[in-house]
Amino acid sequence: MAGIIKSSFSFMVGTVFGVYVAQNYNVPNIRKLADTGMAMFKHLEETYRKPKKPGDDQ
Repeated sequence: MAGIIKSSFSFMVGTVFGVYVAQNYNVPNIRKLADTGMAMFKHLEETYRKPKKPGDDQ
C-alpha cells in the first residue's frame, strides 16, 4: 500500500499544481496553439513544395 502512495505522489503533486496554475494564471490553450502551428506548416509545405513531374503518379 505504501508503494502505491509513494509512486503516485509526484503525479498527485503535479496535478494539484496544474489545477492551481490553470485557475490563477492565463495559461494558453495548447491544442489551439498546435492546430495553428499545423495549419502554418501545411501552408508552407504547399507553397514551397517542388512541382510534380509528369511521370510521378505515386
